[in-house]
Amino acid sequence: MRLLLLSLMLLSTILHSEEQVSDPLEQLTSYFFAAARTGDLEVLNEFLQQGFPMDQRNSQSYTALMVATYAGQQQAVELLLQQGADACLRDKRGHTAMMAAIVKAEWTIGKILYPIDCKEDKSVDAKAPVTDKEKMTVVQFAAVFGQSEKLQQLAKEAQAQAETSRN
Repeated sequence: MRLLLLSLMLLSTILHSEEQVSDPLEQLTSYFFAAARTGDLEVLNEFLQQGFPMDQRNSQSYTALMVATYAGQQQAVELLLQQGADACLRDKRGHTAMMAAIVKAEWTIGKILYPIDCKEDKSVDAKAPVTDKEKMTVVQFAAVFGQSEKLQQLAKEAQAQAETSRN
């Protein structure tokens, strides 16, 4: 697997030899995100086993978990969460992985992410206009994208599942 990663890096360097070679971390981050985007669990596992920072951000401020969610890669999302990815991190627009699931209507992934408690500011009125993106709640975000009913359904399902697990 390391040979594959090194081969990819070498190929990239050769293809872009006329351009300024970017930072090695930036190149590795690009490969890590490509694996998350395509659901390549073998490559993701190799990166994680080698100690690659799981919550590394790309130049757009996304994490691999956000990218995997947006791309609908459920197994990659599950792997990243099992390995400790932080589902509560926000990108430069104030969006979380759960918000990516809402945008892309990835409700199967939403079921996985919804129960994760991100300690949202409970004093924020979900129906109030958004004035601070960093405090935007999932409920507010769903309303902006016309997904309030689906989010409520997801919340009911998560609550029922939690109650079943307790019994």
